[in-house]
Amino acid sequence: MTRKLTRSDILPLAEYGKERRQRRAEINEIKKKRRVEVGPFTTFYFECFETMWHQVHEMLWIEKGGEEQIADELAAYNPLIPDGDELVATVMIEIDDPVRRDRTLRQLGGIEKAFYLSFAGETIRGVADEDRENTRESDNKASSVQFVHFPFTAAQKQKFKSAGTQVVVGIDHPNYAHMAVMPEPVRQELTRDLE
Repeated sequence: MTRKLTRSDILPLAEYGKERRQRRAEINEIKKKRRVEVGPFTTFYFECFETMWHQVHEMLWIEKGGEEQIADELAAYNPLIPDGDELVATVMIEIDDPVRRDRTLRQLGGIEKAFYLSFAGETIRGVADEDRENTRESDNKASSVQFVHFPFTAAQKQKFKSAGTQVVVGIDHPNYAHMAVMPEPVRQELTRDLE
């Protein structure tokens, strides 16, 4: 089972500041092996202990909230560390132009229910993070950042971990139906989340 972040994992801010450039370079290398682009403007970033360690430290660095902020950040980001029986992704809808982004997000309400992984005869539907507003009820506008869990059975874990298994990452929303084959190095990297 993957471990969660604790207070003892958090570096003093000054120490993190000295290491920040190197740490960012290291996390960028990890993230390259944990991302899948699906369609023209959506990317799945599969999270792990290291990516969340970095995210917590970045939030502390940027917001400078001190000791009081640490517990909040741990509570916010620990649920995004896979527990050994799941993959967890931050799904980013990345459109630079703000007018086009707003228009597009208003067409993607409910997209949090449209994420899936398909492999070896199995389909795992994503489960949206219920603690946040994924689609705004007032106007059916999707958030540009979605957090989704993909829960695995023991048999599905074994199939996913088998060398060469072709994994499709997909979205089957009526206004955004796209899929992509997960590169084999990404699949290999993600097998460690299913330990």
